[in-house]
Amino acid sequence: VQLQASGGGLVQAGGSLRLSCAASGLTFSRHVMAWFRQAPGKEREFVAGISWSGSSTRYSDFVKGRFTISRDNAKNTVYLQMDSLKPEDTAVYYCAADADNYVSSNHVRYDYWGQGTQVTVSS
Repeated sequence: VQLQASGGGLVQAGGSLRLSCAASGLTFSRHVMAWFRQAPGKEREFVAGISWSGSSTRYSDFVKGRFTISRDNAKNTVYLQMDSLKPEDTAVYYCAADADNYVSSNHVRYDYWGQGTQVTVSS
C-alpha cells in the first residue's frame, strides 16, 4: 500500500493550498481517508476525514469553515482544500487510510500512512 501526499509549500497567511493524496495497493473506495498534521514538538492531530462514498465528513474545530476534504474514488485520490491559512496551520500534513467506515479522529485507528507534505504559513 502506498499513499503519496503532495501539494504542500510556503504560503502567506490568508492564502490557500490544495493537498492531494494518491493511493495505490488498496481498495480505495472501501477505506475512510483522513488528514492529520504534526507541528514540531507537538503530537499528531486529526484535521479532517471522509467516508467511503464521500457522503460523510468530519473536521476538527480549528479547521471548520476553512478546510474542505473531498475524494475521487475513480482516481484513488483524496484532497484537502485549505483556505484562509494561518501561521498556526504550519505542520507536516499526513494522509491516512482506515478500512473501517467510521471516520475516527484517533490516529491509532488508521492502517496506512503517507510520507507527509510540509505546509508552512508565514505571517
